Amino acid sequence: MKFTARVLLLALLLQTQTVCFKIWFLFGKPRSTTHQQMTETAILNVSAQACRTLANAEGKDFALPTGTLSAESLVKACAASDSARPFRRSIKTIRFANGATDIAYLLSPQRHFDNELILNGRELIRSGLERVKANVRLGNFIAARLTLGVTLHTLQDFYSHSNWIEMGQRVPFSALIKPDAIIRNIADENTPTCRDCDGQNCNNILQSILADRLLTTGYFGSTKPEGKCSHGGFPDVSSLLPPKGGINKDDEDSIHGGLHPVAVEVATAATIELLQDIRGAAGDQDFLRLMGVTRSSSVLCFVIDTTGSMSDDIVEVKRVTSSIIDSRRGTPDEPPEYILVPFNDPDFGPLMRTTNADIFKAQINDLTATGGGDFPEMSLSGLQLALTGAPPSSEIFLFTDATAKDDHLRSTVLALIESTQSVVNCMLTGVLGGARRRRASNDEQQSQRLRFSSRSSTQLYQELAQASGGQAIQVSKDDLPQATSIIEDSTSSALVTIFQAVRNPGKAESFSFIVDDSLRKLTMYVTGSSPIFTIVSPTGATQNNTESSGALGTIQAAGNFMTVRLNTTEQGGAWQIHVNSTQAYTIKVIGQSGIDFLFEFVEIFTEPEPGFQILSGRPSANMNASLLVTVTGESVSLTGVVLVPASGAQPVNTTVEDRGEGDYLVTVDRLPEGEFAVRVTGLTNVASRTSHNLFQRQTSTQLRTSGVTVTVSALVNDTWEPGTNLTIPFTIASNASGTKLTILARNDRGFSSSFPGSVTLDAGGRAEGTVTLTAPSDTPSGTDVALTIEAQAPGGSDSNYAVQRLTVVAKATDIVSPTCEVVRVNANCTGNCSLLSWELFANLTDGNGTGIARISVRQGSGSLNTSVVTGADGLNVTRAAYRASCCSQEVELVAVDAVGNVGVCSRSIRATSSDAETQTTAPAATTTAPTTAPVTAPVTAPATLMQTASMTTQSTTANTSAGESSLASPLSFWFSLIPFSLIKILTH
Repeated sequence: MKFTARVLLLALLLQTQTVCFKIWFLFGKPRSTTHQQMTETAILNVSAQACRTLANAEGKDFALPTGTLSAESLVKACAASDSARPFRRSIKTIRFANGATDIAYLLSPQRHFDNELILNGRELIRSGLERVKANVRLGNFIAARLTLGVTLHTLQDFYSHSNWIEMGQRVPFSALIKPDAIIRNIADENTPTCRDCDGQNCNNILQSILADRLLTTGYFGSTKPEGKCSHGGFPDVSSLLPPKGGINKDDEDSIHGGLHPVAVEVATAATIELLQDIRGAAGDQDFLRLMGVTRSSSVLCFVIDTTGSMSDDIVEVKRVTSSIIDSRRGTPDEPPEYILVPFNDPDFGPLMRTTNADIFKAQINDLTATGGGDFPEMSLSGLQLALTGAPPSSEIFLFTDATAKDDHLRSTVLALIESTQSVVNCMLTGVLGGARRRRASNDEQQSQRLRFSSRSSTQLYQELAQASGGQAIQVSKDDLPQATSIIEDSTSSALVTIFQAVRNPGKAESFSFIVDDSLRKLTMYVTGSSPIFTIVSPTGATQNNTESSGALGTIQAAGNFMTVRLNTTEQGGAWQIHVNSTQAYTIKVIGQSGIDFLFEFVEIFTEPEPGFQILSGRPSANMNASLLVTVTGESVSLTGVVLVPASGAQPVNTTVEDRGEGDYLVTVDRLPEGEFAVRVTGLTNVASRTSHNLFQRQTSTQLRTSGVTVTVSALVNDTWEPGTNLTIPFTIASNASGTKLTILARNDRGFSSSFPGSVTLDAGGRAEGTVTLTAPSDTPSGTDVALTIEAQAPGGSDSNYAVQRLTVVAKATDIVSPTCEVVRVNANCTGNCSLLSWELFANLTDGNGTGIARISVRQGSGSLNTSVVTGADGLNVTRAAYRASCCSQEVELVAVDAVGNVGVCSRSIRATSSDAETQTTAPAATTTAPTTAPVTAPVTAPATLMQTASMTTQSTTANTSAGESSLASPLSFWFSLIPFSLIKILTH
């Protein structure tokens, strides 16, 4: 069994990317378009439309950038943040989830529209859309992005793996994303669909299938029903069986590769159509938040101790909050989101999030300091909620004057810090003499004061801060206002880390960092017990720590924390910091700039097709490794990447390969031991010789390696309803066979769970287990659950983790979209359009559904008024009256019901201003537009092709669980395909 499992794993790896559009290019770009390219193109397209609509609604001009549309140019056009980093990160999350579908769901034919499982594939798209919309309604954007990527992969595969393109179709099959559409004309299991293929671009789909307009898809695996089409290509064994060949259009070298460009075009259009549906359900603001297009790149996130002694701290938080909100309204630095997590003892949470600054103010003002009981508090439980609820790379501020009662969560919180790359700043008050102000005896107060004032009492917070690249600021309650300036700095737009160093124990050392011309508001933080340092500018000017105002800037001290605000003149070039201290200290240099970088550790596959998957935890110790680095910013290029050990050892060099479009593949021969950071250097490609165009950036998060791996088998859960259980399989691997590892599984929602407390590695160094979670029956639909599975070696000498995002979604009972009836159009636009107007009147209803929740104008610059009346059948009808200038000749109204079904009502007066004929799409019927003939014999598509119809009751859906792993094939065949070199690598 152990050997069989290992060989099957090898088979899975070898099949990667052979059953779909390509997902990545390792050795140059072949003649094909990838899933990722289609996905990014569609995201940019729909995001641009959302930005335009919002700009028009605010009376602002919107102009698309000239040339190729990119994340950077679109963010600039949308008047969003100076940094495209959040947008780039969101796109990459969706793209990675799309590509990873080939690994996580390789043997699921319905995920790829194989084996004629068309209804099953459509059901996966429907359920995926449902989860995305439910996540977005609750602001759970991380989970929504992962599900969206997987759903888009399935949708895109339809156009490569079916005969839709061969039938002459050049528009998307809209029924795939319409849950209330009936799909007919699918070839049944006894109907032959193909004949033998004699070569590439052969005409092998039977003319009877094309003439009867029957949908079919290729079979993939070792067997297929008699007369059926195969997927084709290596390693699809079924393509060697009569009828031979295949019909996939995955790339231009496929059997139907001549239709690859057409399949890409239609698949991209279908991706846009699905994104438009989500946009309609979410609204433009939340759609752009889903995509990471926000005015500022930094949220304001507080985790606050509300026990009795924290009244002074809460007052300061209120002051800082008001200052940030009042000074940044309407500016690029206005936070896009506000997050608050209170904690006490024994309670913590809930996480409160809002985009409304006034609501957040009210939430902060409602905080009161009360209770607490014994000394330690539930600080890590609150921090866990913040790390899973805030966007990746957030700055989180923890306020407390007590140790952590829940320090058993230490490893979980560290895992979440690493996986989210978020920064935790700990504001520790009462450390330097302030007493806990609870009703207690003087002896008790003295004991509490000593416990928190000792080194060990703050060590956990220092460890968390250092691991995340944050600060553990120890101040008295009276001095707290002098330290909270870091909050205003850290919530500025386009914040970047230029340099960071941690020395514990301290030692005399000199550091250097590079400042480029794009940087502004350069700030340095130094923490430690009275560290002695001197700063040297590129011009040779100096300033030491005793000069509060000197040649290079101003220095402000509060407790163990010093802020150095460097002068804005002549900052470009190489800086130095000379430190002379034997006590532990940290140094961090930040600024604001649109130039930054993203990175992920990845595992590369080279056979039979190149590909990769993101590592879900820490990379393997004492091994080589690969990173995928993306640089953000216009006209920038990466020149070097080094791994910087936290110990101060020599940085580890890497090899950097430009993959195009801002992506770089970075390889390192051997990862450093202990903790390390990633530092990049590059050029801003500025033409001026006098400009300082060499830039440097560094990760805040301290990374580490592990000899253990934890793998979760799936990307997203298919079905998890309130009141039900969900089982998540996982695999543990290590070189230490026979070792017993401790297993910890924790979730941020406090759901009850069961899992093995330990596993013992078999002779192959592997072990398997499952975690079972129970969602309470009252769980809101769309709830995001972050599950962290950890494996710890004996004595805690080593550990690794995997973080899985899961979604609880209530079963849909309303799958029918709102409908629209245009009642009247009044338009007489002959003359000067700016002096004339036209009107549209429409009735919209959701029938017996959940009811229309929102109607908005997605296209058109007119005004919309609505009112609700009761129709003759007793159902609510929304009457819409739209009025616009004759210069704005199109309108598109979007109606969304309470569960996210979208109906669209459109009208154009461009053709003739007196024609009152309506154009409605609610729900849309499938349309066709046959153009050029496919490789197969030309066919003319009738108007009724692939009949779709609106349904008044929920249709019976196909079983999506059957066949999830039905593509098992003979072991001997898969083993014969495995190169001996790869077997040797993967079995050791």
